[in-house]
Amino acid sequence: MKNTRKLAKGGIRNGSALRQEIPHTADELEADAYRLAFSDTEFLLRRETRGIRIQLEMLKPDLDQTAQGINDTVVVFGSARFKSPEEAQTMLQAAQIDGDAEQLADAQRQVRNARHYDNARLFARLVADHSLKSAPENRLFICTGGGPGIMEAANRGAFEMGAPTAGLNITLPHEQHANPYVTPSLSFKFHYFAIRKMHFLMRAKALVAFPGGFGTLDELFEVITLVQTQKAKPVPIILFGTDYWKRLINMDVLVEDGTISPQDLDLIQYTDEPAEAWQMIRAFYDLPET
Repeated sequence: MKNTRKLAKGGIRNGSALRQEIPHTADELEADAYRLAFSDTEFLLRRETRGIRIQLEMLKPDLDQTAQGINDTVVVFGSARFKSPEEAQTMLQAAQIDGDAEQLADAQRQVRNARHYDNARLFARLVADHSLKSAPENRLFICTGGGPGIMEAANRGAFEMGAPTAGLNITLPHEQHANPYVTPSLSFKFHYFAIRKMHFLMRAKALVAFPGGFGTLDELFEVITLVQTQKAKPVPIILFGTDYWKRLINMDVLVEDGTISPQDLDLIQYTDEPAEAWQMIRAFYDLPET
């Protein structure tokens, strides 16, 4: 013991002697420099390793979906803020009891918008019903951003039919969890918006955009731009909720001022009925009745 103590003291001046005499502790083995690079979380989160993180976000969901036979999807976008009819009615009843004017106005708006939730759910049921009756290579799967509102409604519709359904969630400043209707093995979380949007398009056979905010507009116009510029293959782009979309965006102005060609408007279709939206997709691909 005395010799060991002397070596330990002397180790301050003689590092090699200290390492030979005193075994490595668990703490020393966990030091950043000693960790394997791919198991070093702090290293992987450095600014310089951003390219690696982007590659991993690209690869993981792609491999997982391929392994589970998710090759073709119908992507549904829309507001995360819309409530189901049941939730909206509960909000309205509570607001009527409370008597707060602002709360009442919000609840009444939620009741009006709940039809979009119902329509997204019904549309997804139609897609899932077709898929379940089709050969594996012809199946279409509902894919959303994985969050609440319209995304939840579409995932819910597919879930209720017993079909797998995907959710591509995103980390946000306020905590957001995947809705309960996403198939757990198809529930993915992204850090980078760009990679998430790329995954939406990699398997998309159609895009159905329900009323939504900045996020919905961002995703919608990226798809329109990629199809217009032939960076992506043509797919049906369906705006659900004609009144909302035509009040929000006057596409005719773009043609009148020469910023797009008249035929570019043919990239977009409008509808207000779940069955009609599904028929638009079926007609585009000449899908048979199932």
